[in-house]
Amino acid sequence: MTEPVTFGPGPLSIEQVVALARSRAPSQLASDPQWRERIDAGARFLDSLLDKEGVIYGVTTGYGDSCVVAVPLEHVEALPRHLFTFHGCGLGQVLDPAATRAVLAARLQSLCYGMSGVRLALLERLHAFIEHDILPVIPQEGSVGASGDLTPLSYVAATLAGEREVIYQGVRCSAAEVHRELGWAPLVLRPKEALALMNGTAVMTGLACLAFSRAEYLLRLATRITALNVVALQGNPEHFDERLFAAKPHPGQAQVAAWLRQDLAITAPAAPLHRLQDRYSLRCAPHVLGVLADSLGWLRGFIETELNSANDNPIIDADNERVLHGGHFYGGHIAFAMDSLKTLVANVADLLDRQLALLVDVRYNHGLPSNLSGAPAARTMLNHGFKAVQIGASAWTAEALKHTMPASVFSRSTECHNQDKVSMGTIAARDALRVLELTEQVAAATLLAANQGVWLRGQAADARPLPPALAAMHEHLLQHYAPVLEDRALEGELRHCLAAIAEQRWELQHA
Repeated sequence: MTEPVTFGPGPLSIEQVVALARSRAPSQLASDPQWRERIDAGARFLDSLLDKEGVIYGVTTGYGDSCVVAVPLEHVEALPRHLFTFHGCGLGQVLDPAATRAVLAARLQSLCYGMSGVRLALLERLHAFIEHDILPVIPQEGSVGASGDLTPLSYVAATLAGEREVIYQGVRCSAAEVHRELGWAPLVLRPKEALALMNGTAVMTGLACLAFSRAEYLLRLATRITALNVVALQGNPEHFDERLFAAKPHPGQAQVAAWLRQDLAITAPAAPLHRLQDRYSLRCAPHVLGVLADSLGWLRGFIETELNSANDNPIIDADNERVLHGGHFYGGHIAFAMDSLKTLVANVADLLDRQLALLVDVRYNHGLPSNLSGAPAARTMLNHGFKAVQIGASAWTAEALKHTMPASVFSRSTECHNQDKVSMGTIAARDALRVLELTEQVAAATLLAANQGVWLRGQAADARPLPPALAAMHEHLLQHYAPVLEDRALEGELRHCLAAIAEQRWELQHA
């Protein structure tokens, strides 16, 4: 476990959200009395406006285009329950536990900004859900990304109120049952509290945090796989010369080239090779991966700014006693970030798929056996090595590329043309995670094939020792994935490798 993640007046990082989502860090609610007073001051300010019969969207009015419908004060208390009730129409698969924890963390962090008009008691109960790992069952589909993630977040609001279902201690059960077991009274949401929980970007932002973390690791892994393939394909390491990248100084591109030099232990110009230039999937790997590397900075900025913001409506400025009606629920920054990320990641899939195609093809693999089969000569006609794995990687790559269609441009006018321009940020985030899943499958396939190629090279009488970083990786992989001498079904090993990628098991400590 790492240091506790503190929800309060300070910002959170993507890494902290991911640590919570992966159950690698505990959490706590800030004890700062000034911050706690500021939270409750917003709720008291709203109550004072109710006493004066002030008009506040979603508090004394209906929702969306129904904002012109006044709600009498005697019905104001019932309005929050109606909001989460009629939004209980999500469909599709439910979010997995890690994604659900990320959503809870993102929503709590936004409410901690202190401009949502909710009680401290609500923050405490939402944090208690995180602390006790009570996970609302949230369907993935049904959000257009403005007015925020209304439908999926209605499942958070409803479970805090003791309705619908949660996963608790690994069992799906009613939220009411869990409240009884823990001796809690379900929250009766106050005016604005259901709206504050639902009318924000927590689902897309939580998913974006997870996607960013996976993409960042995939970048390093793809670089390591490329280095293994340079060895397996007897590539020209001068393609990664530092002087070459000084001539076109994109920082991320140069960083990937530096990682490759480190992995390949290149400290001086290499001995002349029989060919000057490798095919693009090796020679241009820094240029492909470098686009992702150079994009991580602004992607982080978009995601962390959204994470550490008040992104509901209206904004409650208790300090100046103002209610600010706006559109902070619009998830355009996350939508663009995720549409961009899925394109960046799909290009990684395409790069690795092309490297794998070179490895298995005797026309291009510079002396490796067909399909990387390690079978002895007497049995080569029976064995097909990585042939089907390459076909599978091609299928996964094609599907990843297909998913790069940007979601954000498919805005649909909805809700009686009140929500007439929406972000589609949650669809973009879900797409990005799917592209990552497919690309990780390509990475697993190419990693096992690269390791087979390196092992085959090592059997030659004139084989050179591997550079230290690659030697350590190669030996580790051989412990789990034996060379393919006779055909065997590789699904189990591919799934094992995927689990290692998901857990970011390899340190990949590049300088």
